Amino acid sequence: MTVLSFVLFLLVFVMIGSSAVLRSRNSNRDYYVASGQVSPFLVGLSAVATNNSGYMFIGAIGYTYVTGLASVWLMVGWILGDFVTSLLIHKKLRQAAGRTGEVSYAGVLSQWLGKPGYRRLQVLAATITILFLLAYASAQLLAGSKALQALFEWPLWAGAVIGATIVVIYCIAGGIRASIWTDAAQSTVMMVAMASLLFVAVSSVGGISGAVEQMSAVDGFLDWYPAELPFPGITGGVLFAVSWLFAGISVIGQPHIMIRFMALDDPGHMVRARMWYYGWFTAFYAMAIGVGLLARIFLDNPATFDEELALPMMAQQLMPPVMVGLILAGIFAATMSTADSLILSCSAALSHDLLPHQAESTAMARFTTVLMTAAALLLTFTNSQSVFALVIMAWSVLASAFAPLLIVYCSGGRPRENLALMMVLGGVFVALTWRWLGLHDAVYEGMPGILSGLLIFAIASRLPAHRSAEKITQGAT
Repeated sequence: MTVLSFVLFLLVFVMIGSSAVLRSRNSNRDYYVASGQVSPFLVGLSAVATNNSGYMFIGAIGYTYVTGLASVWLMVGWILGDFVTSLLIHKKLRQAAGRTGEVSYAGVLSQWLGKPGYRRLQVLAATITILFLLAYASAQLLAGSKALQALFEWPLWAGAVIGATIVVIYCIAGGIRASIWTDAAQSTVMMVAMASLLFVAVSSVGGISGAVEQMSAVDGFLDWYPAELPFPGITGGVLFAVSWLFAGISVIGQPHIMIRFMALDDPGHMVRARMWYYGWFTAFYAMAIGVGLLARIFLDNPATFDEELALPMMAQQLMPPVMVGLILAGIFAATMSTADSLILSCSAALSHDLLPHQAESTAMARFTTVLMTAAALLLTFTNSQSVFALVIMAWSVLASAFAPLLIVYCSGGRPRENLALMMVLGGVFVALTWRWLGLHDAVYEGMPGILSGLLIFAIASRLPAHRSAEKITQGAT
């Protein structure tokens, strides 16, 4: 019964995505940004599903299971940082997409200040997009595979192949429109699955008071900050909490999420899209934290299993077979809704940003989609990192590369191409170095990465040579 309900939900997703071919206009703009005609409701739910990936079902719940209540700072910081930056960025990015006519995130960044644009920046941004979004996509396929392995004892490769095959089917059929339609359906299944498990788990331990009492028995589990931080005392706790604000700011550096807002039908509808996005996002993340905390009660020996399997194992223990199938479908929905977005962004980076424009066509777009899916699948088979670690690394590097430049653009800055390249490369270098030094356990590496990119601009913009060139550029435009 579990397998049957799981397969049923997957078939529904495939049918919804494949039906997008009926609306396809057979153009690259339609394939990658749905001709800029997506409603606020669909943009909001699609962005939530894309953001709340296998990281949420597998990585974040596993992290909460190990860390305890202190993981709430990830949620607070993430959503707050995301919301604050959205007020500056989202509408201006949508306007820039319409003004430039570009179909890729890298293309909009390179053409922001007008044509002919910054070609070297476009190539660099596309290369970074492909490298780190492929790693991100492999983490999504791995997350779904872990859940299938835990419940059905299938080999790890089976879930990855199933997920990749489904993504290819509907992405080829309808491009980003298929991705957005299935995201909306997947977002609903994800919410129902998480709410169902949370309700059953709380009821099983005697309500909220019973849950708090049992969690209090675990040493340090309800502390507000992680016990082992490199920086001592309240300083370490505050740094830990504030750094996750930058995880939310990092959303503007994620091509696969921002492309949703670029596809919105009207920049004037951005407030409505954000209402759907943040309302759904906050409710879902809060429930995920709750499930992660409760998992420690039902699975009280973290040394005996992979903590990233806490959700499927808890579902199997508490839910009837049909509902276990729903939970598994929710996990798979989360991984696919992000994987398809990541793969389409990689496809756009390759076919639109890197290859010569004369080679660009919808057939090429579909071919590169298959190629990028195969590459992500290959990385899944060779990956040795946890879902949480892999997602955070890719997330922070992309944010460090693109968020500073986008913030400067939306604030009215006009960096020359060499300065823009320095900001991108400087942010990536700092983020990777921070992780290599092991400091990411105390402070999310996107924080120093983003700040370094902004610092590079602040310093360079005060140099006389930059000021003179900026005046000339402004006079010409």
